[in-house]
Amino acid sequence: MNEDFPNINPDQIRPIDIESLSLPGETYHPPRILMLYGSLRERSYSRLMSEEAARVLRQFGAEVKIFNPAGLPLVDDAADTHEKVQELRDLSLWSEAHVWCSPERHGAMTGIMKTQIDWLPLAPIGGVRPTQGRTLALMQVCGGSQSFNTVNQMRILGRWMRMIAIPNQSSVPKAFLEFDENGRMKPSPFYNRMVDVMEELMKFTVLTRGRSRYLVDRYSERVESAQELSKRVNQKSI
Repeated sequence: MNEDFPNINPDQIRPIDIESLSLPGETYHPPRILMLYGSLRERSYSRLMSEEAARVLRQFGAEVKIFNPAGLPLVDDAADTHEKVQELRDLSLWSEAHVWCSPERHGAMTGIMKTQIDWLPLAPIGGVRPTQGRTLALMQVCGGSQSFNTVNQMRILGRWMRMIAIPNQSSVPKAFLEFDENGRMKPSPFYNRMVDVMEELMKFTVLTRGRSRYLVDRYSERVESAQELSKRVNQKSI
């Protein structure tokens, strides 16, 4: 533990107690978590933050994939058959949880971050909505003083995407001071908060993933589906 996680007190890091969060007899597999970051710079602090969080999630037992947004076109500037769009959508369909980490630029998330979300439709793909019912953790990195504009903005966006945004969140001020020359995050209260957020994400994901379909089952959509079915069954000609 200490070699890979020099900032963590091994006596205080605890495995996720699956039995406390699952129903009796419920099958378990590693939570599938997709990470999105919002910068293409060579030394991208949102990417470094995501990679650091991914290490923690894997230590907790998650299966983690990080999407590289390089080459992703602007929405409506390419067809949704574009290979990067398909890669992003496939990863979201695979996932049970997301982590979004963006720099704050002009008081908001970056265009790169927003473009990734805009390529994920609310409408089902192959009968499955790519974000609905998934848990969501939010982080931001700041070039100056600490701000929460970006995580607050992404929280609204996550709600719009019908995701379950966990209560905790992370904002790192002066991010250029928080990472060493090897791209590893230095020990600090900001590092500890990131670990808190990832631990909470794991718990909420295990708690809700087997019930997410029921949790997001909506009366209005059931009515609409019944009406469409009735219209199709009762049509007089095909």
